[in-house]
Amino acid sequence: MADDDDCPPLAVELPPQTTSPLAPASSSASVPVGVTVITGYLGAGKSTLVNYILSAQHGKRIAVILNEFGEEIGVERAMINEGQGGALVEEWVELANGCVCCTVKHSLVQALEQLVQSKERMDHILLETTGLADPAPLVSILWLDDQLESSIRLDSIITVIDAKNFRRQIDEHTNSSSFPEAFHQIAFADVVILNKTDLVKDDLEDLERKIHEVNALVTVVRSVRCQVDLNTIFDRQAYGVKNSSQVQELLEYSKSAPPNSRHDNSISTLCISEQDPVYLAKVEAWLEDLLWAKKSNMDIYRCKGILHIHNSNQLHTLQAVREVYEVVPAREWSDTQSRTNKIVFIGRDLDISILQDSFSRCKQ
Repeated sequence: MADDDDCPPLAVELPPQTTSPLAPASSSASVPVGVTVITGYLGAGKSTLVNYILSAQHGKRIAVILNEFGEEIGVERAMINEGQGGALVEEWVELANGCVCCTVKHSLVQALEQLVQSKERMDHILLETTGLADPAPLVSILWLDDQLESSIRLDSIITVIDAKNFRRQIDEHTNSSSFPEAFHQIAFADVVILNKTDLVKDDLEDLERKIHEVNALVTVVRSVRCQVDLNTIFDRQAYGVKNSSQVQELLEYSKSAPPNSRHDNSISTLCISEQDPVYLAKVEAWLEDLLWAKKSNMDIYRCKGILHIHNSNQLHTLQAVREVYEVVPAREWSDTQSRTNKIVFIGRDLDISILQDSFSRCKQ
């Protein structure tokens, strides 16, 4: 079945309105708007998903930002707000189903600020990336940027996978020392939309197993032409402290897999644990050695976990994407809960012995 992923999202212009959809908002505080980043290679179905969101009568007001800056434009360039070098957001188009769409060429931050200041509050923001195979540079803007953190929240990263092409990539990977680029995007994802499932009906269970071997924490949603229930992919709160109970369940699942089956030179998931409390300052220094100094040969894409901090009754959550990390208190430990440390790592050339031994020193 042909896919129109190389076609731009459809835009339906409406008659002129007396009130602009981007009129200044009132100063009253509101709940932060969730932002979902969507990745996926040409032909996987990204634009099919965007077209669905912009045209279907799903009852949600969703802003879609088509982000055209490429790999060569780093975080610093993306955070410039002055508008040097031309218009940043050339035009917002309101669509028939209440959603809005624009193209951003330079400043993502300014586009987001326009949205959150609009009179008509959006239910969600979808950022469709072009030219960025690695979503990590966007995370530092959307997750921890001081300008935006009170207005928006990074909700999740979605990767769209072409099920039929992914099967071919797996077969090629079996006889090669390299790994498919799709594995790289799966490693960063919170949700994988396994698209075009009608073309590979007999292989779906095996494909999902392979996805979870790369990223044990990811949620897989099957689809045909990216027709998905938006409630299953939005409002995941993957980067919020509220999902600590979900994190713990997923950590238990990941830990149940034998570590030796996850130790090779490809992208994989592994889990470490430590019963004794650890010192927060030592954990932060340990993370900076792993993520910043890169003293080992490991390439860590993401890590997520719960921490039992010395002299604290608070369960702390840990999140990291590439060099960006955050450790925050989530809630008090319950009386029936076993206080422990559990961290899941997703990356390449992971060494469980190095990770376990180095983390254990944080308790001393």
